[in-house]
Amino acid sequence: MAKKMSANRKIVIIGAGPTGLGAAVRLKELNDPNYTYNIIEKSGVFGGLSATEVDPEGFLWDMGGHITFSHYDYFDDVLSHSVAEWLEHERESWIWAKNRFIPYPFQNNIRRLPKEDVLSCLLSLIDSQQLFAHWEGFDQWLLGNFGQGIYDIFMKPYNEKVWGCPLRLMSTEWMGERVSPVDIKRVLTNIILEQDDLGWGPNSKFRFPLNGGTGAIWKNIGKSIKPVVVGREALSIDVDNKKIEVYDGVIQDIIVMGYDHLISTMPLDKLISILKMKDKNTLDDLKESSKGLVKSTTHVVGLGIKGEPPEHLKTKCWMYFPEDNCPFYRVTIFSNYSHKKAPAGHWSIMMEVSETEHKSVEGGLIQSCLDGAMATKLIDKDSEIVSKYHKTLPYGYPIPTHSRDCLEDIQPVLEGYNILSRGRFGGWKYEVGNMDHSFMQGVEAVDHIIYGTEELTYYKPDVANNGDGNRGKHFTP
Repeated sequence: MAKKMSANRKIVIIGAGPTGLGAAVRLKELNDPNYTYNIIEKSGVFGGLSATEVDPEGFLWDMGGHITFSHYDYFDDVLSHSVAEWLEHERESWIWAKNRFIPYPFQNNIRRLPKEDVLSCLLSLIDSQQLFAHWEGFDQWLLGNFGQGIYDIFMKPYNEKVWGCPLRLMSTEWMGERVSPVDIKRVLTNIILEQDDLGWGPNSKFRFPLNGGTGAIWKNIGKSIKPVVVGREALSIDVDNKKIEVYDGVIQDIIVMGYDHLISTMPLDKLISILKMKDKNTLDDLKESSKGLVKSTTHVVGLGIKGEPPEHLKTKCWMYFPEDNCPFYRVTIFSNYSHKKAPAGHWSIMMEVSETEHKSVEGGLIQSCLDGAMATKLIDKDSEIVSKYHKTLPYGYPIPTHSRDCLEDIQPVLEGYNILSRGRFGGWKYEVGNMDHSFMQGVEAVDHIIYGTEELTYYKPDVANNGDGNRGKHFTP
């Protein structure tokens, strides 16, 4: 490791989600007397977008379809140390299209489509490489790789539904392991041998806490961290004097905290909006650049149902819904992850609906989700709904648009003021926005501050997602 750069330095961490807790875990582990730290959290809950809520009827709901898989030994070690009881799962993910379930990934399992659609998809897939010499947007990338048939049936409608954004506005460098590549020989083999192809992707196997949902991970980690002060919200940050104005909800007053290094996990656009600096031109440039940051809002809708899942849903994990007969793009049979996610004698469905400036969500969302669940055979007229849950997450997904290039202008300026903005929305990189990525961004931010080491996850997503350089670093309790 490189020599430590400085001594007697104070690190302030804003946010007690996975990134902030990752930073705090690393600082606690290092226990370096030359560095002190505080972590402040606006809410009274650990986990941020990975928290879990319990509704009045006793059903547990995650803030979206989180599962636990990892690219990092360090992350695995921390989770194993923090949660005693885990359940191991083989992923069963499906697509509902053409009035049937098709195994994920769609392109490997088109044999399940009606024969005329199989032929259309196969012929256009063969011709697809001739469509474009280069890709100018995500839409052209999808067409050029999958052909018109697969694009029309699944790729276009699903991606427009989940992103809520015209696909031409989205770039392609973010994808990596997020979109399964197509292998025409594999597709042909599956068609001729009439076999399903289920194993693609880094999350083909995953684990889930027996108790408490995903939020139990972060709740347990948060309890082990000192000092964490909840109910404190950063109101303004004076970058020249390294002072943070913080509203303390306990004493209901504003206090001022000093720092030498700041790790911020709040949304990057919000962070920029509360900065104060003498250089007005630079601040104006940051605010202008931040207009290139595009996001979606996520609505999480949960249905708690009496009885047990119907036979065709008993082993399914989650499903994708590209068609317009339902508002949701993804559904998780949440009670399949752990029987303790629902009261005894009940099961649960968790749905996700996106909203953006291009895609509005009308009133009566729960009813439209109920209607969609009927239309897609998730429930029927005899299903006894005992709980209806709705949570709006104003920051759902950071959308990888072409305008996201503004990060190249924003981050160097912040880093020049000793501010590392990291995490799902602090870093605004969807491709490293999973829980393991977010947690390790916090860990690597601390190592960068103390040792000057490279932040591999944030600055080299392809390397991080390939596992290169991430294995072999272990956590020591």
